[in-house]
Amino acid sequence: MIAPDTWHRAAAAGAAFLAGAINSVAGGGTLISFPTLIWLGLPSVAANATNTVATWPGSVGGAWGFRRELRAGEPRLLVLVAPSVVGGIAGALLLRWTPPAIFDTLAPFLVLLATLLFMAQETIQKRLKSSASAAHASPRWLTGAVLFQLLVALYGGYFGAGIGILILAALSILGFEDILQMNGLKNFLVVCINGVAAFYFMFAGMVIWGYAIPMAAAAVAGGFVGSGLARRAGAAAVRRIVVLIGFGMTASLAIKLLHKG
Repeated sequence: MIAPDTWHRAAAAGAAFLAGAINSVAGGGTLISFPTLIWLGLPSVAANATNTVATWPGSVGGAWGFRRELRAGEPRLLVLVAPSVVGGIAGALLLRWTPPAIFDTLAPFLVLLATLLFMAQETIQKRLKSSASAAHASPRWLTGAVLFQLLVALYGGYFGAGIGILILAALSILGFEDILQMNGLKNFLVVCINGVAAFYFMFAGMVIWGYAIPMAAAAVAGGFVGSGLARRAGAAAVRRIVVLIGFGMTASLAIKLLHKG
């Protein structure tokens, strides 16, 4: 068990605060909080598990914020809950079974993938919104959406960053057209995926609570307090900052991996 000192705990909480604020406006906060934990000295697997547990309360808050859209949701939503839960726990198990050295190698590529997904988010959302009416809820579409969501949840339970845009794609396959409703359903499914993964990480003893507890409190505070500052900066500016941070974190993790090797 790693017992963080005051400065490490404060740095992790600061990163979580920024992540919470960014998630409330543009998403992508994990691109800040997860690499920060690695740079503070946590093993990559423990950092990922701790980050998932710490940021999950913020996902719950996001889902609650869209509760009106959730209540108006169609019954088809329920079909995506099962693959979300199954994939989330499978991804969490996969993370635990992954040797730390292999995950250390994967970490820069996972952050890079999440950054690229984040960059493409607005373009994909616009495309989904314009083409959603062409989707149909036939058995073929339904099966495709369920299988796609299972893969998304598997990735989400394993790492998690960038799953929001992938879930929006699954909802588009089912023919959802209202982008607000799609975001509400997306947040709910993220809660399902990260929730089962977080509870498994806690049960398996993979979480470093000295970091997770202050980070969780800071992430929630960031969502409420920091979002005002982020909104004044503008969503576009926040997105550019997150992309730059994502590429910077990718490079820094790669450099650290090379030095370690």
